[in-house]
Formats: sequence, structure tokens, C-alpha cells
Amino acid sequence: MQTPEPVRSSNSAQSRKAARSQSMFRTRKWLVATSLATVLALSAAGFVVSSQTSNAQVSVAVGAPASFADLVEAVKPSVVSISVDGRQEIRRLGSEEFFFQFPDLPRDHPLRKFFDQFEQRRGQAPDGAPRTRRFQAAGSGFIISADGLVVTNNHVVENAQNITITGDDGTEYVATVVGTDRRTDLALLQIEGASDLPFVEFAEEDVRVGDWVLAVGNPFGLGGTVTAGIISARGRDIAASAYGDFLQIDAAINGGNSGGPTFNLSGKVVGVNTAIASPNGGNVGIAFAIPAQTVKQVITDLMDDGLVTRGFLGVGMQNVSKDIADSVGLNRARGAMVVALTDGGPAGEIGIQTGDIILKVNGELIDDSLDLTRTVATLAPGTPVNVVVWRDGSEVTYEVILDERVEPTINPVEETAPEPAVEPEKPMPTSVGLTLMPNENGEGLVVIDIAPDSIAAEKRFRQGDVLLEANGMELNSADEFEDIVASVRESGRSTLLLKAMRGNQVRFLGLPV
Repeated sequence: MQTPEPVRSSNSAQSRKAARSQSMFRTRKWLVATSLATVLALSAAGFVVSSQTSNAQVSVAVGAPASFADLVEAVKPSVVSISVDGRQEIRRLGSEEFFFQFPDLPRDHPLRKFFDQFEQRRGQAPDGAPRTRRFQAAGSGFIISADGLVVTNNHVVENAQNITITGDDGTEYVATVVGTDRRTDLALLQIEGASDLPFVEFAEEDVRVGDWVLAVGNPFGLGGTVTAGIISARGRDIAASAYGDFLQIDAAINGGNSGGPTFNLSGKVVGVNTAIASPNGGNVGIAFAIPAQTVKQVITDLMDDGLVTRGFLGVGMQNVSKDIADSVGLNRARGAMVVALTDGGPAGEIGIQTGDIILKVNGELIDDSLDLTRTVATLAPGTPVNVVVWRDGSEVTYEVILDERVEPTINPVEETAPEPAVEPEKPMPTSVGLTLMPNENGEGLVVIDIAPDSIAAEKRFRQGDVLLEANGMELNSADEFEDIVASVRESGRSTLLLKAMRGNQVRFLGLPV
């Protein structure tokens, strides 16, 4: 007869179950701690950690290096502080138009001293010459050659008469300007009598959003200061350059960092710190750097002869809105619309017209007007380029030989005899909510009034706008305008393309009809 197993209490079973659970929990904690330590060790050594997702294996670089110290030690000797002094014109109390014209009194006239005081207040010496004042400024830069070529921002050295460069070891040097480029806000300096100086190189590869970067510079005149962050965004368009395309970084950048370098983890320069976005003038984590690829192009030009040469197409442009795309039959809003042509410029000479939309240059798609500006600026004068434009519902290709871009000059306005006055025509309301009348100079129709609940009001037309063309046809009367609107409706299209002038700016606008 078998002796039955003793009956174990439920309390004993629960105790063993709890003990097993605690043991498993301790094991899991040990595994997690060990795994985390392994990941951190691999990360510090530059290894990559792989994670398994539900569909695919993804390799991800984990974290920053354990320390930036080795990187800082390698690059910091090539970063310099820049101090400048010079003279600049005094601008006070607003524009010159604020003041009336003072009388031309003899030097010994009793009221001459009284009027001279006002001249001095508005930045003008008694002899009529502009008044100037001395200024001092500080910035940053970095050495790119053993013989002392230094890259910085143009605004750091603009109007400078004396430039002093201080190395990381405190050594001071005298520098001169090799060349500057205001359009990209870059400058190249030469340290006098330099040799065997430490220098850095530009990165060949593009940075990606999320990459770690290191900024070194001279914030608030403190000297070599190091901050770290990541690339927050690319292709930012800000007012600091005619070509946009800035890197946005969140490393701490402040006044005095201008012209200093941003490094990748290989110690290569990926950008030149130029501007910050800040409500208070200090660092809030939004800084902008000129990309290395742009800097290399400009600096290479400046090395040759101190000047930067760029290709010139000879067009005034605007972006293509959805309304404009609809009006010309484009499947989406893209390209750069030609609103003006330079007299004698390459584009006009070859047959490109206002109203054309430039879609491609040398096979590269053009997203907007800024993209076209950047693309053409990278090409040398004399370069033949294939330009694809959208006209009358189809693509047309031209081969254009680029000219050289020169800074515009202001020509004096020639005085002409006034035209005899004529009796203006009466304003005429239209079916799209615009009240129009012929322009008194004979060019186009002036918008006199806009119905508040109309589509024209919704699209922000303004009184005083001058409508020059509708769907490529010149406008001379409100009746002509109505006829074109009717023809658009009959054709099945939903949008009318208008060429309009607001102030001195010509623009194309799409008006749904």
C-alpha cells in the first residue's frame, strides 16, 4: 500500500512562486545592466548597435563619444579669435529725408554755427563730408593652410582698418584681407609672415540631420570656447545670405562666434557659424552655419584673385503658387517663374520670355526661385547650360551661355517733360470682384476697388495693383479683361494667370474664375 504524498499548503506554493519571480527579476536586472554597459562601451569605441524591428534590421550609431576632449585637442589650435578696428559712417535720427535742406550760409554768418549743430546731429560735418566714428569688433575664424590663410565672415571684417588675430596659445598676428564676398558673407584673410601653423580641412561628405557637431569660437570675446550639439535642419533660408541653404545647429552660438567653424566628429569643418535666431540676442539653440561645400567654392575663388565670379542667367523670378500652376496646366507647384528679363542678358537673348517657368537646368529639377539662384551661382560665366521652361502647356529647351554676375548699379533718373493731362476713363466692375480702369500711363489696368466677399479679396489683391497681362495678352481695357475671363471659363480651366505690378515689383498671380 502506497503512502500518499503529504499535502502541501497553498501558502508554501505561493512562497516558492514568489521566490522564483524575484530570482527572475534579479536576473533580468542583471541582463539589462550588462547590456546597457556593453552598448555604452561599444558606442564609446565607435561601434554600431543593431536593433531588430518587425520588418527589417536597422543599424543605428548610439550616442556621442564618451568625451569630446581628443577632438577638441586636435582642432582647437587652428581656431582663432579676430579683433578689428576701423571707421564707419555715423547714421543717426533716421534717414536723410527726415531733415529739410539747410541754407548755404557764408562761413561768417551769425546763424551758421546754429545750423552746423543740426548737420552734426544728422551725421554730417560742417564741411558737408559724412561724419564717421571709430569702432571695434570681435569674431572668430579658422586657419586652412600652414602659411596662415584664415576663413571668417565678411561682416566680422567689413570696414576694418586693422585686423589682429589671436591664436589658441595667445600669440597675436597681424592679418590683411585677401578678398570678401558679401553675397555669402564670407571673407578670406592672410596672416602676415606665417608658416607652419596648425590648420584644418573641409569635410568632403555632407552632414545629415541628427549628426553630432562641435562649435569652437570666441563668444563675447572670451576666447576659445567649445560647444556641442547636433545638426537640427538643412537648407534653411535666412536673410544672412543671398543664396540661403544654411545648416541649423543647436550647439550654443553667441555674439563673437561669427566666422568660427563647426566640426564633425572626424575633425573636419562642416560649416561656418554666421547667425542666430533669438528673441533676446543670446543663444536659444537655433544657430545657422554656411555649409562647407558653399564655403569651399567661395574660398577657392577668393584665393585666385580676391574676387568671386558667378554665372548669370539674367532673369527676375518668383515662386510658382498652386494657383499659378493650375492656370498654366502644371501638375504641381514647382520651378521658378520668369517675371523680368535683364536687357541684353543671356536668357532674353536666347528667347526665354516673361511668364515662362524654368523647370530644369542641366537636367537638375528646379524647386523654386532660390533653388535656381543657387544652381546658376555654382556655374562659371561662359558655361553653356540647358534650360527647360514650361510654356503654353509644354516643355521647351534652350541652350544658354551664362554671363558673369555683376553687382547692380543705380542709374540716375532722367527728367522728362510731363505728358499732357487726359480725362481718365470711368472705373468698371468685373465679374471676379475687381473694379478696373486703364492706367493713366497707358500700361495695363489699375485696381480701383475690390469686392469684400470676392475671390480677388481672398487672394489678397490690393487697390493700386496694376494688371499688365492676362493669360499672356496685354490689357488695355476692362472689356478686354472680361473677354479673357470668359474665354478661360469656356475652355474649362479654373484659373486665370495675371501679370501684375505692385509698386515697382512685377509678379504673376493666379486668380480662380
